[in-house]
This record gives sequence, structure tokens and C-alpha cells, in this order.
Amino acid sequence: MAVHELRRFNFFDLNADCDSGAVRSLIKDGQLTLATSGHGSFVLCDNEGSIHILNRNFKATSFRAYTINVALAEYVKHSPFLVTVGCDEAGVNHLLKVWNTDKLDKNGNPTCVRTTRLNLGQKTVQPTCLSVQEGSSLLAVGFEDGSILLFRGDVTRDRSSKPKLLKDSGTNKITGLAFRMSNKYSFLFAASTNHIFFYDVSAKDKEIKIELDNVGCQPGCSIMAESPHGANFVVGRSDAIYCYTTDGKGPCYAVEGEKVLIQWSKMYLVIVSKDETKASSSMKSTFTSVSEPNTTLENHSITIMDIQNKLIVFSTTMKPVLSVLVEWGSFYIVTKDLKIHHLAEKNVQSKLPLLFKKNLYDVAIRMAKSQHYDEEGLADIFRQYGDHLYAKGDRFGAIEQYIKTIGKLEPSYIIRKFMESTHMEQLMEYLQALHRAGLADGDHTTLLLNCYTKLGRTTDLKNFIMTKDRELDFDIDIALKVVRGVNPEDALQLAKAHGKHLWVLRILLEDQKKYREAISYLRTLETSDAEQCLFNFGDILINKAPEDTTDFLKDFCVSVKNQEGSIPLNPMGAQRKARPQDFLHLFLNKSEYLVTFLEHLIQNQTSWSTQIYNALVEHYLVVWSRAGEGHRYQVEQRLMKLLQNPDALFDKNQTFILCQTYNFSPGIILLYEENKMYHQVLQYHMTQGNYKDVLATCKRYGSQDPYLWIQALWSIARQPEAPAHLLSDILAVIDRPFFQSPSHIPGIEP
Repeated sequence: MAVHELRRFNFFDLNADCDSGAVRSLIKDGQLTLATSGHGSFVLCDNEGSIHILNRNFKATSFRAYTINVALAEYVKHSPFLVTVGCDEAGVNHLLKVWNTDKLDKNGNPTCVRTTRLNLGQKTVQPTCLSVQEGSSLLAVGFEDGSILLFRGDVTRDRSSKPKLLKDSGTNKITGLAFRMSNKYSFLFAASTNHIFFYDVSAKDKEIKIELDNVGCQPGCSIMAESPHGANFVVGRSDAIYCYTTDGKGPCYAVEGEKVLIQWSKMYLVIVSKDETKASSSMKSTFTSVSEPNTTLENHSITIMDIQNKLIVFSTTMKPVLSVLVEWGSFYIVTKDLKIHHLAEKNVQSKLPLLFKKNLYDVAIRMAKSQHYDEEGLADIFRQYGDHLYAKGDRFGAIEQYIKTIGKLEPSYIIRKFMESTHMEQLMEYLQALHRAGLADGDHTTLLLNCYTKLGRTTDLKNFIMTKDRELDFDIDIALKVVRGVNPEDALQLAKAHGKHLWVLRILLEDQKKYREAISYLRTLETSDAEQCLFNFGDILINKAPEDTTDFLKDFCVSVKNQEGSIPLNPMGAQRKARPQDFLHLFLNKSEYLVTFLEHLIQNQTSWSTQIYNALVEHYLVVWSRAGEGHRYQVEQRLMKLLQNPDALFDKNQTFILCQTYNFSPGIILLYEENKMYHQVLQYHMTQGNYKDVLATCKRYGSQDPYLWIQALWSIARQPEAPAHLLSDILAVIDRPFFQSPSHIPGIEP
């Protein structure tokens, strides 16, 4: 069992006689026998069997509870029910009564809702202590002979269930009882004058006793101390304060003096001991004392201990104490001279400077947290603690505290302290924490990566940038920029790991010149991501790897049907197909590849927009105009096949202009002929000097439009370079009977 020495402070102010004589006026000539509290009130019991319930303003409701006296009293936690034990007849076992202090009878007194005789067989035994479980399902009464009566069920109602007698022949007077709930288990801790033990009372009639210690304590010197950190059955003896749990003995604290009673609230243990000092003793308190001169031998010493932080936070002496009550978040001391004194806890702002003065920053932090100090205030304590450790040369301890200021303290305050090369490791720790908090900017990321580099922390660097199992805690773009300058391959892996597709393309194309690998990567992306990459890097790909890029775009924009007419699954088949018109601009000065791309589209799907067909027509013409004699004919055939396709959705007006621009005669004539513009066909041939085609046009369409012959005659007649036989051939046709009628000769009225 560890023994802890305790430092001393003054964290409480004593407000003496805060009831302003109300208790003395109430009790008058009687004697105050016990006091308890709960449900927003004080409960005072006198030697005449009366109970006085005082509110916060010390206004009292008094009633006679027993004929002779009240021996024990305790409020059920968080309820209006007051449980009492007292005597109505001399020589008869005591009565247990339960009072509803919220429900008053016709006389304005609390209603008694239960009365039970405490029978221990044939003998009458004095009850010594009482405990009620929160929730009022268990109640225990201890007796002078070491017996314990355990009641089960709702203690606020009269029930016929018989209480269980717990008795051990080796146990002396029971001096304290306390229930403890742990998960689904219930335990009853007990103290006697010679033992500390507990019962497992989870199951009815299966109570199991466990011995904890063969040394006991005096009445009032045990209590269940519950806090967020756990629960201990605390026992006060002359040499120290001892703690117990169901697992056995816990820590003990060196607080000497013959204990009179102890009380607990929140994290404070109030210890009342007999004051054994003389008026001139060196142990004389420097704190406020409410003792009167020359009465120190009768006085009690009051000590408040913070168990968690191992501190004595208040000490004083005063007249003999009857009880220490806990209500409204404060301690109230009831003295036997019929006065109530208030122990008011100082605010945390008053306590912290005292702790700082003794460099107890860890205690200050715990105290501030326990009293819900605001985050800014806590951060300032962490900063001061860090500064203290830094000044002592404890750099690692300092950085641990500085990390706790993240989000409240400007990072530059810490970074400046650790910029020296000898402090690089601590700086690295701080920057890592800054990133985990999501508060790092680009400069912080750069600085952290530089720390990794200078410290040779290659593994840490890769772990940082390749994080997968945790939330991203740094600006990935900044990291990529820095890592790319050091190692493009690492940057590439980082970009891939975090789905930074533009960065992947940038590194593959600009740093590594791996154009085919870039295209392979594009094939793995969702359509929208691949589109974004092409918008940014498509021009590089089409210029450096035109064939591979064109093949990719074919798959990217159209699903290819197999011989059976179905669309097979391919790496990109399950995705939305891209719009080919979005990528036409990439093929600037790459008309051959654009034609290949567009032909592929139309071969596998005909329902393309006019823009696609217009582009194919235009770039057919571009390729045709640049092609050599042999290839030119092939292109012409492909273009004419497209122009003759009734399903092709090209704009005929725009196509006609393009054909004229590139002087593509077959296209011009085809479009004239499709629109039955035979005179324009004839005129085009005349303009081009294609006299043979002039005659052929007249022969082909003259039956539909005889005027073609007349137009040809007039046109040939004006062309001295026209072949002479051509004029003769035309005149021979015109000489036929059809043309003899004046109505068929232009300019002659019939």
C-alpha cells in the first residue's frame, strides 16, 4: 500500500456562523444529536425525537418523528425520501421510518410512508449506522453487536419481505456502511471497530462476505468516495487515511490525528480530527480559526484533502464538530455549539497562481479540467508548463505540453524555440501533431518534410506521405510539390495513393516522359477524372504519343460492338462514355489522327451530333488537300462515301462551303446534284473549263430540264477556247423538233 505525502494549500474560505443563530434559536435548550443533508435541505435531529428540516435560507420545518430520540437519519440520494431510525419506547427495538418530505400531511409535516421494526431476535441492540442505496432498492442498518440488517426492495414502501440478517461472530460494533454499484453488481462495504469488509449483495440470499482488513475504525470515520476516476471505501484512522475497493487495499495518505469523522464530495475528503495541539504549538494553523481563546484542547481540526492531486487544500481548528454536510456543491460544518459554518471553495482563477508558484503545473491542469476550465485557459496553462520545462532543458517534456496548445496558441511561438538543428526532433513531433489536428498550412508541411529529410527519417517521410489508415492531415498538394522536387517517384506514388490524378499525369509527362504509362493510367480512371486529365494534358499526349492517345480516345468515347453485335466488357466499358466533341481541339495539326478517331466513332455508332460529322468532313478535306496522288484518291473515296450516306448528319451548307474552300469538285457537284441545281452544276463545269462534263451534264439531266442545253449553248458560244465539236453537238440536240417551238427559245413570245 503506497503512502503519499501531501503538500499544503489554502483553496477554501471559512464563513463562520453562516446560519446567523438560526440553529441555536431552533434547538434552544435541547441538544443536537445528529445532522444530515439532501434534497436541498439540512436535517437536524435533537434529543427529544424531533427532526428539523432547514432550507437554504435556514427556514425550518420541524416535526416530532419519535417519542424518545432519533438515532440515525439519511436521505435517499436524488429523492425526497428521508430514512430515519429512532426509538418510541424504552427497551424496545428501534423503528425504521421513511418520510416523504415533499408530501405534507394536514399539519404541514412530512408524510411517513413506511414504518418497520428492527428486530434482531429476542434482544434489543442499539443501531449504529445506516446506508441507503441510490435508487432505494437496498437498505442496510448496522448494529452495536456487529449485526447488519439488509432490506431488499423499494424501501419507500411497506413490504412484507423479511430483511436478511448478516452476522459474523468475529465482528465487533459496526461503525460505517456504504453501498457501491459496479456494472450489474451491488456491494455493501462495512467498517467495524476491528475489521473492514464487504458483502457481494447482488443476489438475494447469496450474500458473500470478503475480508479487506483486520483493522477497523471509529463511528463516522468511513465513507464511500465516488469520483469520475473510480470509487474507494475511505477509512480514517489515527495514523493515515486508507482506501479500499473490492480488489483489496488501495493507496493511503499520511494524515495523522485521531479521526472523529470524515466526509466526501466531488474530489475532496474532509477530515475532522481531535486537535491535540497546544495554543503555542508549532502546528498552529495559519488559516482562519473559529476557536475561542484557551479552548484548543476541546477543539477539532478540520482538514480538506484533494485525493486525486494529493494535496491538503485547507486546514483550520474550531469548536467540536457534530457533522459535516454536503449540499448545494459546498461543505457545511455543524458544530456542537449549535452553529453552521460554510466552507466556500475558491474559484479556479484564485487557485492556479498558488500552484504555478510551486511549479505544480500538472496539478493545475488536472484541477482546471475537473472544474471545466475553458479551452483557452487550459492552453495557457499548457504553455506555461511547456515554458517551465523548456527552461529546465526538458525539451521533450516541453514539446509534449506545447502540442496540447495546438488550435489556441500561434504555432510560430513554438516553432521559433525549436528551429535550432539540435531541436529538430522535437520540432518534428510538434509539426506532426499540428498536421494531425488539421491546422497545418503549406509552410508547416514544407518544414515537416524538411525535418524528415534532415533527420534522415526516410521511413517516417514515406509513412507521412503514404498515409492510408488515417484521415489525411496535411495539404497533399503542398506535400506533392515538395516531394516532387526531391524524388519524383515518391511524389508519383503519393499522388496515386491519394487519387491526385492531375499530379500523376504531370509527373509522368513532365518529369518522367512516360507517355504510354500516362495513357495506361488514364484507362484506370473514372470518366470524369479522365476528362479532367485530358483537358489539362491532352495536347501533350496527342503531340508525344498521337497513336496511343487516339486509341485511348476511341475506347473512351464509344463502346465497340463485336461480331455478334453485342458490346463486350472492357476496362472502360462499365463507365459513362465521354463526349468526343470535347476533345476535337486536341487534334490541332493532327488531322490524320482525328480522321482515324472520327471514322472509328461513326463505324461503331451513327447517332453522333452534327459537330462530329462536320469535323470529319473538314478534316477529310484537310488530309485530302495534303495527300499525295495515290493516297488522295483513297481519301476522296472515303469522303464521298460519307457525303453519300443518308444517315450522316453533317451540315450541307457548311459542307458546301468547305468543299468550295478546298476546291473539292466531287463534293461540290454532289451537293448541287442532290439539290437538283443542275444549272449550277453546268455553270461550275464551265467555270472550271470542264467542257466534256458540260456536255455530260446536259445529257444526264437535259431530259429533266431542257433549258440546260440552251444554257450550254449560250455559255459555249461565249467561250472561244471551247472545242468546236461541243457547239455542234449542242446545236444538234437543239435542232430537234422539241426546240423548234418559239416557246422553247428564250426571248421569243409564242
